[in-house]
Amino acid sequence: MDFEPYRGELVAYCYRMLGSFHEAEDLVQETMLRAWKARDRYDPNRASVRTWLYRIATNVCLTALEGRARRPLPSGLGTPSEDPGTPLTPATDIPWLQPFPDARYDMEARADMRLALVVALQRLPARQRAVLVLREVLQFSAAEVADQLDTTVPAVNSTLQRARAALTDVGDGDTITEPDDPEEREVIDRYLRAFEQADVPALVRLLADAVVLEMPPVPFWFRGTEHYGAFMRRVFELRGTDWALRPITANSQPALAAYARDPGGGRWLHSVQVFTVVSGRVTRNVVFTEPQVLASFDLPRRISPDRPLPPR
Repeated sequence: MDFEPYRGELVAYCYRMLGSFHEAEDLVQETMLRAWKARDRYDPNRASVRTWLYRIATNVCLTALEGRARRPLPSGLGTPSEDPGTPLTPATDIPWLQPFPDARYDMEARADMRLALVVALQRLPARQRAVLVLREVLQFSAAEVADQLDTTVPAVNSTLQRARAALTDVGDGDTITEPDDPEEREVIDRYLRAFEQADVPALVRLLADAVVLEMPPVPFWFRGTEHYGAFMRRVFELRGTDWALRPITANSQPALAAYARDPGGGRWLHSVQVFTVVSGRVTRNVVFTEPQVLASFDLPRRISPDRPLPPR
C-alpha cells in the first residue's frame, strides 16, 4: 500500500488541527507508521484508503491535543499596544500559531488554510475542530466522520452545529482575494518596493485604517496606520534601511521573505510576513521571526548583498 500520495493533504489537516506546521509533519509521520503497521487489518469494503488514513490521523491529533492550550497569535491575547517603542521581548513560553509554507507540499486544493480560520479553529474543542474540518473542508460524509470518530451520525451533526455556531467571526474570509489576484499582487509588489526603499509614508498608504500588525513570539500587537507607521520607522532605525524582499505564499495568502543587511556583509533572513489584503488594502500583517518557523520555508538563510534573490 502506498500512503505517500496522501502526505500533503494529511499535513494540511493536522496543521489545521494543531496550528503548528512542525507538529503536523511529525503527526503525519506517526500516522503513516501506524497505518503501515496496521495494513494487514485494513478492510477495503469498509472504507477507502484515504478515509482510513484520516481516521488514524484524527486519533493521532486528538491524542496530541489532550491537555494542550490553544495556539494563539498576539492579537488573541489582549488589547493592542499603544507604544511602538515597547521592548521586543519574545514570550517563549507561549506555543504560538505557526504559518503553513505553501511551497513545501503540492496540493490541488488549499481551501480554508488562511490564518484567520486556523486561529478561529484553535478556539474550538478538539472534537468540534475535527468534525468541522472533516465535514466542511474535506467534505467527508457524516457517516464517514462518525466512523472516523467512533460515534454516531446524529452526534456528528450536533457537534457540527455547535462548531458552526462558535465560528461566527473568522476575519475577512468572504472578501479576501486569491493569492494570484492581480490587484492583490499589485498591492504586495508596491509594499515590497516601499519596504526596500524604507519609505514609511508609501507603506502607510497601502494600509487599511484598522490594519493589524503582530509579530509572534513578541506578545504585543498594534492596530491602526499611525502605530503601524511608527513601528516601521523603529524597525528601520534598529535594522537599517537596506533590505531585500522576496514574494512567497503562506496559508494561501501573499507573503514576503525579508532579508536584513548584516553589518559583517551579506543579508540574513529576518522574517516571513504574511498579509491579508481586502479591497486593495493590507488589513493584517503577521510577521514571523522564530528560527524554526523560518527554516520551514526552505529559504536561503543568508544571501549575497549584490546577488538578487531567486524568484519564487
